Amino acid sequence: MKIWTERPTRTDVEAVVCHYFSLLRAGRIPEAVQLVDHASVRHVLRSLWDGSVDAGVDEDEASGTPAADQWEQDLSWLRELELADFHWGYEATGFYVEILYRARIIEVSLSFRVKPVDAGWVLSGPATLW
Repeated sequence: MKIWTERPTRTDVEAVVCHYFSLLRAGRIPEAVQLVDHASVRHVLRSLWDGSVDAGVDEDEASGTPAADQWEQDLSWLRELELADFHWGYEATGFYVEILYRARIIEVSLSFRVKPVDAGWVLSGPATLW
């Protein structure tokens, strides 16, 4: 995981999140997870799916939807997600980032926290916010 010896700037942290997200979008999940002190990647991916692709399915169309586990089998849907705005907290240690799906902000955001560890500072997360 990325470790800073001094407290990182917002720009440094946002660059890591952008890199993390670009790896997710490319389906390079193991590499993305290595950048942050990561929560459950399966939970994160499922939440992104539920908030984007699955949210666009009408109940009437449910019978024609892909298998329930398609989000795990075919990660191509991740390429349709983009990062939107970063929203930093008062003390600049925690923030969340909005996610776009097909140019629309979805209901789920990803939150991160910059936290001190013995070796310096790391980025922890993401948690999902609904």
